[in-house]
Amino acid sequence: MLRILRCVFFGLAVLSGLFSVTPPASAAYPDRPVHWLIGFAAGGPVDIVARIMAQWLSDRLGQQFIVENRTGSGGNIAAAAAINSPADGYTLLFVAPNNAISTSLYKKLPFDFLRDTVPVASIMQLTNMLVVSNAFPAKTVQEFVDYCKANPGKISFASSGNGTSVHMSAELFKVLTKCDMVHVPYRGSAIAFPDIISNKVQLIFDNLPSAMEQVKGGNVRALGVTSPQRWPSVPHVPAIAETVPGFESVGFYGISAPKGTPSEVIETLNKAVGEALKDPKLIARLTEVGGIPKPMTPAEFGKLVNDETEKWRKVVEFAGVSVD
Repeated sequence: MLRILRCVFFGLAVLSGLFSVTPPASAAYPDRPVHWLIGFAAGGPVDIVARIMAQWLSDRLGQQFIVENRTGSGGNIAAAAAINSPADGYTLLFVAPNNAISTSLYKKLPFDFLRDTVPVASIMQLTNMLVVSNAFPAKTVQEFVDYCKANPGKISFASSGNGTSVHMSAELFKVLTKCDMVHVPYRGSAIAFPDIISNKVQLIFDNLPSAMEQVKGGNVRALGVTSPQRWPSVPHVPAIAETVPGFESVGFYGISAPKGTPSEVIETLNKAVGEALKDPKLIARLTEVGGIPKPMTPAEFGKLVNDETEKWRKVVEFAGVSVD
């Protein structure tokens, strides 16, 4: 009888091992390439930062993070594509102020950004920079305002698309200075710069990473930054607020995912981004492009996106602009 019982217990132990519910190591996230959608053209500021982060995440998590440029509609094409993708963590969205602005600027969006996405991680904070063609006569913000008022409707400004912080920074500037300028939207600031350099379009309030690249190359001239005070990485460039009281436009970069993405996937990604933002080499690279690393929990990043959405709603109403 004892021998029979021993055989039964042995058999149960074997069966327990065979039918264990512990997932195999290969099931850990990620176990295949991750697609990271960005709404702007290659070579622009969003693209630059996304590729820096994607390489770090690829190296750390052992799967390739593929940056995909889905340009158009102020980043809303990329947002729609991400929102309509499976909520499994293998399609992510690069989030920036355009997503917060579009909520109130665009009247017929096929999605509700706050409802249809979940926050994953904050990457960095950054400012925009007002840069002008070298052929443009103004050398300071005050000279720019004076020239603009003396030549109403004759100055055009580029943007990386309707609803981007690049666009809305200029709209806010127009309201506060009473400058009459013409908006020329592009599918990304990288595409706009050849026309700015040739003076077909006179200026842009671009994100600092790509603006500084053009300034350092001698292609354009910097007049001011959009942060309320001078920005740490470019202390020699005045804040526009020094000339135009109340002017402020500070942006953010981060990651969101489709609603319903598993919490363990979000936790894995948030932890990895947090580790990245402690890496001295990566911090140095972000600093080089003018960013200030801002790690946050998903909840903290979600609050930031909500707060930014409300802030830009007020600016959109104040500027009186909309896109159908």
